Amino acid sequence: MITDDELHRLAVFLGSCAMMMIVLYHFLEVNQKEDDEEVDVKNNSSNSKQQSTGASSSAGSTTTTA
Repeated sequence: MITDDELHRLAVFLGSCAMMMIVLYHFLEVNQKEDDEEVDVKNNSSNSKQQSTGASSSAGSTTTTA
């Protein structure tokens, strides 16, 4: 059978573990990178590549009107 002292120690230990896990969860949640920011960065880099290739291809072709 479990004694009152053992039950008290177990409750304090499990409560302490739960509090540490809560603090760790909040720390990781606050410091994570947002998925939206990563998508925006990828979209901005792909847009700048498309604009630079589009500008170079349009600059190479010259048209004259008479």
